[in-house]
Amino acid sequence: MSATRKPLDGFAAGLMLVLCLCWGLQQVAVKATAPSMSPMLQTGLRCGGAALLVWALMRWRGQRFAIGDGTLWPGIAAGVLFAAEFLCVALGLNYTSASHIVVFLYAAPIFTVLGLHWGVAGERLGHRQWLGICAAFAGIALAFSNGLGEAGGGWGRTLIGDALALLGSLFWAATTIVVRRSALSEAAPTTTLLYQLAVAALILLALAIVGGDVAAVKMTGMAWLSLFFQVVVIAFASYLAWFWMLRRYLASRIATFSFLTPLFGVGFGVALLGEQLSLRFGAGAALVLAGIVLVNLRRS
Repeated sequence: MSATRKPLDGFAAGLMLVLCLCWGLQQVAVKATAPSMSPMLQTGLRCGGAALLVWALMRWRGQRFAIGDGTLWPGIAAGVLFAAEFLCVALGLNYTSASHIVVFLYAAPIFTVLGLHWGVAGERLGHRQWLGICAAFAGIALAFSNGLGEAGGGWGRTLIGDALALLGSLFWAATTIVVRRSALSEAAPTTTLLYQLAVAALILLALAIVGGDVAAVKMTGMAWLSLFFQVVVIAFASYLAWFWMLRRYLASRIATFSFLTPLFGVGFGVALLGEQLSLRFGAGAALVLAGIVLVNLRRS
């Protein structure tokens, strides 16, 4: 398989910006719809609906889904890891605040870079890129540090939730590494995405049914709109774009852009949910942007 990946160009940077905007808005959609449908069930339905769309797209294009091309076991592994990430997030929200979840979940690019740096040729980072990673992560921590001591229930429960969120970030990073270091790296984006969505849908929907989440559903206009956004825009279009980029650009570079997602999420929270925006958040955003610039500067 080809090991050649290139640094981000202007098109890739613009596309990642759009993706981060969508992913940031997704968090607000899940939060706004939670009284009508549990996050676990939302995620399971999102994965299942998008899997059907991807399958239909493949049929329309005449693409074959062959399990004998070396992608079966990596695909199942990626799907299990994908489901485990969202399972950790859903469980963690029962113990800690959303701000804690975001801070620890978006540590994933750090683990991704570490795994790829030592395991994939062409993904090595120089001193300037490492400085950018540190700056970006410091910015995320600073931007969300206002909420670090606000979760209720005592430090024991908070630490459980934080640990679950950090575990979720490890699963997220492991998913990216599995895709990059297996036959999925050269598979069609639709094939990689179908594996992840189908396997995750089976796992998450089964857990939602066992947990009684289906019986508590109250479908409203907002719930239908949120579900459409999550299925069509997030799990179908944005994830296809993500895997397309993984085949063409250095994974460690594009993963770093995901630091912008929680910043956009907080921004949408301010605009749509009336949440407070602090100067500390602005300083953190500036650090994140500086870190992304450092990571994506081409080495001479």
